Amino acid sequence: MPRTTVKSRKYRPPRIRVPQQQKAIFTVENQKFVGVVQRLSSTGGSALLVKGPIPQGTLGEIAFGTVFGKVNGHIEFLHTGADGVPLAQAFAFITMDAVSSKRFQTALEEMQTSDFSDAVRKQTPVDTTFAALWHSIRQLSSLLSSGRRTTSKS
Repeated sequence: MPRTTVKSRKYRPPRIRVPQQQKAIFTVENQKFVGVVQRLSSTGGSALLVKGPIPQGTLGEIAFGTVFGKVNGHIEFLHTGADGVPLAQAFAFITMDAVSSKRFQTALEEMQTSDFSDAVRKQTPVDTTFAALWHSIRQLSSLLSSGRRTTSKS
């Protein structure tokens, strides 16, 4: 089954850090193996696979549980080294039945509101104040460090 998604997206869906070592069952050519899901998004995710890396482009299936029920989907394995973790392998969702899709979207929304998302948050006044304070501390630290170097050379 050829994949028809467009690779050149200008918008990348937020990625969600998956809490509590969420396990998933991966199936490739009727062989099942376990993986630990690291991140998820509406288009795919990454996992540490017990079996080791799967060749890029290989098609398979994934099954994992959410608080809203079991999710099953067809996936394509992508590159290794996902999210800077050498053993993590990325995957893309190809298809998912309607029930799994609804469960998955609801679970993603729940995890986003629980602050597991990599999405950029809107900056609050407290964030702005903290950033200004942090910048001032770094400047002061730099100034003090350069003064010590000058004093110690004399």
